[in-house]
Amino acid sequence: MIAEAGLAALWFAAALAALQLLLAALGVWRSAKPALAEASMTEDLMRAVRPVAVVQGVLALVAMLLLVQLFVRSDMSVLLVAENSHSAKPLMYKIAGAWGNHEGSMLLWVTILGVAGAAVALLERGLARPTLIATLGAQAAIALGFYAFLLFSSNPFARIDPAPADGNGLNPLLQDPGLAFHPPTLYIGYVGISIAFSFAVGAMITRDVGPAFARAMRPWVLGAWIFLTLGITAGSYWAYYELGWGGWWFWDPVENASLMPWLAATALLHSVTVLATRDGLRAWTLMLAVVAFSMSMIGTFLVRSGILTSVHAFAVDPTRGSFILALLAIYIGGALLLFALRVGTVRAGTTFDFVSREGALVANNLLLTVILGVVLIGTLYPIVAAGFGTQLSVGPPFFDKAAGPVALVLIAVMAVGPLLRWRRDSAQAAIARVTIPIAVTGVVLILVAATTGGIALLPLLGLALAAGLAAASVAPLWKRNLRRTPLFTYGMVIAHLGIAVSLAGMACDTAFTQATLVAARVGEPQRVGPYTVTLDGVKPVIGPNWSAIEARLSARRGTDGGVFYLRPQSRFFSNPVTVTSESAIATRWDGQLYTVLGEPDAQGRWQMRLWWKPFVTLIWLGGALVALGGALSLVGRLTRGRRERVRGEAYA
Repeated sequence: MIAEAGLAALWFAAALAALQLLLAALGVWRSAKPALAEASMTEDLMRAVRPVAVVQGVLALVAMLLLVQLFVRSDMSVLLVAENSHSAKPLMYKIAGAWGNHEGSMLLWVTILGVAGAAVALLERGLARPTLIATLGAQAAIALGFYAFLLFSSNPFARIDPAPADGNGLNPLLQDPGLAFHPPTLYIGYVGISIAFSFAVGAMITRDVGPAFARAMRPWVLGAWIFLTLGITAGSYWAYYELGWGGWWFWDPVENASLMPWLAATALLHSVTVLATRDGLRAWTLMLAVVAFSMSMIGTFLVRSGILTSVHAFAVDPTRGSFILALLAIYIGGALLLFALRVGTVRAGTTFDFVSREGALVANNLLLTVILGVVLIGTLYPIVAAGFGTQLSVGPPFFDKAAGPVALVLIAVMAVGPLLRWRRDSAQAAIARVTIPIAVTGVVLILVAATTGGIALLPLLGLALAAGLAAASVAPLWKRNLRRTPLFTYGMVIAHLGIAVSLAGMACDTAFTQATLVAARVGEPQRVGPYTVTLDGVKPVIGPNWSAIEARLSARRGTDGGVFYLRPQSRFFSNPVTVTSESAIATRWDGQLYTVLGEPDAQGRWQMRLWWKPFVTLIWLGGALVALGGALSLVGRLTRGRRERVRGEAYA
């Protein structure tokens, strides 16, 4: 009965989403009519939207929890459990396996969507009521489409008769703690963007585009951006250690599908901040909200349409892809049409000079948009070409050469922007403020070029600009009372510093990584970077639901360093039958020694891949700092907003 209860909760949630959309549409329509605006029916309609949104979110959450319960109980009479689980799996992977598949991940998406809508209904008090109701109506329209997708195309509670004795098991590449963290954080980010999209649609419907709308939308954009940052960072490290390829980003189309919403959300975050604080960039903010949601929808289509073959992709059924493509056309096409109809009514807002912080933010957004366009074209072009019978491959060389130089210009603008004044500034004064960051950039450029022979141009510029950005990031704190500095200012400083740290890690990994592929005998030492690695032996080991061949490696740095041990494995899973390489990594302050065990050869040797990756950990440390900076900014903004509301109520 658990599956039937979950399906019933899903149907009821879908019905409430339809009711929420209808009530919101009627309420907003009647409120726009002067003769009807004060009528009691209008008030009743608008008052009913909030509780309906809350109950809808609760029912979606109930459905998700019941699906998790089915996986925990290993109920093989449910088709989804039988296809994606096994009774011998550890509990953590049974729980995470509930969303480690197409249907379950879509239910998680809809659950977060419903809960987020309920949160808006419960917590949002800064918007005019018609705009809030229009926002909740737009959110209900999004949810309704995905409920229909689940119920008619991807039912997670479908039964199978007769039930198999046991299930097929979870993809071994997904049997990792990363599965419990990476998809939920990404989905929260995607859904946060959908909330921002709904705010933009609601504001366009009621023609209420101004600072109040931006202040209401900003926490959702910032929250989405934080979770997208965490999800991308965690996913990068998960792929880095799990796939055994020794790389942290492969420009896989599905990786790009998560990067594109992040780029758009970053631009939207800066734009909505200008609108909230300076009443500028009104039309730009609306357009970026539509673009950001479009990118999340395109990502959903890529992952679930069956047009991609990727370790990240879920569905291989083109019918489901057609359903999502239709939703994408309806939502994005409708929003663009609404934008075209309403943009003429959006006032320009406060103007500003080119040399100003707003001007730098506009340049920032334009450069982010260029990078977004490069990634979008590089991702979709091979798919479109394949539709016309031409097989193409667009990989790292294209993205590095096309997006890399633009990203470095973006870093330079990012360093200068926070040092400019709002609305207008003097070019001479601005140059004086960036003297130290420019000097730091030049010094590091000369030192790195002089001390490292043959370093490529892009990593050289990356290291130099990372140092300059780090200096510029802390510049807003110069000559300030640090105890009285707002928390969101610290957030901006830490987030920009995190970008500098990540950029330095990327440049070091690109420029200084040393790799070797060896066929080693037991007792035979191998060199990689500053380390000597020796294969001491190989033995079989047994895990919870796998068996493995495990190598014992002893490693020593230099000639007098202490010995430490690494144990890479080649694992065999029987459900489903899969062989995976489990890397063994030693992390030191200046980098990582990365080892992977391969196959034996006829001479009794074992293939091994060894990497020395200097300062590669700065990539993920920087990502964590970016997310931390965003969290501090979010807390600071919410705290200030609460104080202002309390102060306003006291004077009312």
